[in-house]
Amino acid sequence: MDYGRLGQPDPGGSSSRSLTNDPTRSPKKSRLKLLLILAATLMVASAVSAVLVVVIRNRADSGGAAARLQSRHPSQAMSRACSRTRYPTLCVNSLLDFPGAVTASDKDLVHISVNMTLQKFGRALYIASEINNLNMDPHVRSAYEDCLELLDDSVNLLSRSLTSVAPGGGGAASTQDVLTWLSASLTNQDTCSEGFDEVNGYVKNQMSDRLKDLSELVSNCLAIYAAAGGNEDFSGIPIQNRRRRLLRNEKEHKHFPVWLSRRDRMLLDMPVAAINANIIVSKDGNGTYKTIAEAIKKAPEHSDRRFIIYVKAGKYQEDILKVGRKKTNIMFIGDGKGKTVISGGKSVQENMTTFHTATFAATGAGFIARDMTFENWAGPSKHQAVALRVGADHGVVYRCNIIGYQDTLYTHSQRQFYRECDIYGTVDFIFGNAAVVFQNCSIHARKPLPGQKNTITAQNRKDPNQNTGISIHACRIVAEPDLEMAKSAYPTYLGRPWKLYSRAVFMLSYMGDHIHPRGWLEWNTTFALDTLYYGEYMNFGPGGAIGQRVKWPGYRVITSSDEASKFTVAQFIYGSSWLPSTGVAFLAGLST
Repeated sequence: MDYGRLGQPDPGGSSSRSLTNDPTRSPKKSRLKLLLILAATLMVASAVSAVLVVVIRNRADSGGAAARLQSRHPSQAMSRACSRTRYPTLCVNSLLDFPGAVTASDKDLVHISVNMTLQKFGRALYIASEINNLNMDPHVRSAYEDCLELLDDSVNLLSRSLTSVAPGGGGAASTQDVLTWLSASLTNQDTCSEGFDEVNGYVKNQMSDRLKDLSELVSNCLAIYAAAGGNEDFSGIPIQNRRRRLLRNEKEHKHFPVWLSRRDRMLLDMPVAAINANIIVSKDGNGTYKTIAEAIKKAPEHSDRRFIIYVKAGKYQEDILKVGRKKTNIMFIGDGKGKTVISGGKSVQENMTTFHTATFAATGAGFIARDMTFENWAGPSKHQAVALRVGADHGVVYRCNIIGYQDTLYTHSQRQFYRECDIYGTVDFIFGNAAVVFQNCSIHARKPLPGQKNTITAQNRKDPNQNTGISIHACRIVAEPDLEMAKSAYPTYLGRPWKLYSRAVFMLSYMGDHIHPRGWLEWNTTFALDTLYYGEYMNFGPGGAIGQRVKWPGYRVITSSDEASKFTVAQFIYGSSWLPSTGVAFLAGLST
């Protein structure tokens, strides 16, 4: 996030970035590998698409010549579906170009919209790779590589969605699974576009052309699917997981969330000495490898079984560490907070995107981290500098320190759970667009740069159909000693709206007196004040008083336990009942 967009003063001055993009091609060793990945991805997408096209074409052919004569006019079903979207003209025009869409039923249009969107993303990924060999300024290269990674991730998410909504498909995926995957695809595209916000030149223009309309297309797809699935919004709150089966195990799993296997629950409760790790990382050579990067590289891809990497005590300062999308069900175990430390110091001051600065990043589904510290020591003067970025579905971070200043923890996308963690920062230090619950965590505000204000959350829900938000439940909101001594000069706020439908709640949490009486801070004058959803429920402590809180249309003091319960683990992130199998103790409902 950038100070110019965030409305906070930049004491260091704005960093102008001169671009020297040269359209002259030079060989890159990753070119062949990238094209092979793209080709494989497109083959999978095409295979699924071909089956659906046959189904729809058969229906279209049964309509005969009359249907073909009307092929450029939307059907009633198409008009109904597109009327529910935020971009109805684009919706109609894009569906008209898809074979058989004109004669498709309302139900058919759900998977047609996903299919069409998947094909657009696959094509965008393929043609975006064509400029991979251009010479690029480091910041431009950073933004470009982010986009390729995010597009690849979105193609995977859309492929899974298509398999779930196609005729005869579905499998174990629930409505909330598909909403999560579509929401994440939209977030990915938003992140990709933002990476180019502060740059100009040939590459930006080329990418803008290749990525045109993708965000709007996936938004439309999400709206059509949400409407078909009966997803509703109650004052901005998703009424999710109404099926009582998701609550039936609440008593049985009082101390363990239901989304993880019994073995995972045991792993999270078991002493390190009793765990048989697959890989041991030790700086002194008394392990399988000396570096975490080597361990990640050796971890299997697409694993459906838990793979454990034990990182012994020590400070590990390596380059960018990333558990990629293909590295699924990886669990990292350390020797404890402050003992096993993963450390880095990258920041946007090094001409890279915020997304790229993460000391440690995880996007592989089923990622778990336990008893570790993730830190970014760049300091407040370096501005955006991420310690931990998570875009892994069903991600769990348990008993960890996450330490930084601005943009410490990037809860980027999908479903996440944090328990008994200590999170330190200044400006927007918990940010992103995941569906995430923090429970029994301590959130530490630090002293920022002169003239800055602390903001704990910056949630960037962009679309009303995204099932995302930040829920902070039964936590402690405290000030670090450096801030405590100067808190009158550096007010701390619970959050500010990064995007139009920003959503964050604080429930049953202790708040210190460093929290400003207004509670929440504007992003930019009146932006999003009537579309956001910010809520507080039964918080306590000197900073929890609500008498002087903001009077924005989107802010509410929650008085109903039913409304507050929508943001508990049981309703906000249960999805496919994934959490209990992690073994992390949790509160399913509101009560302690």
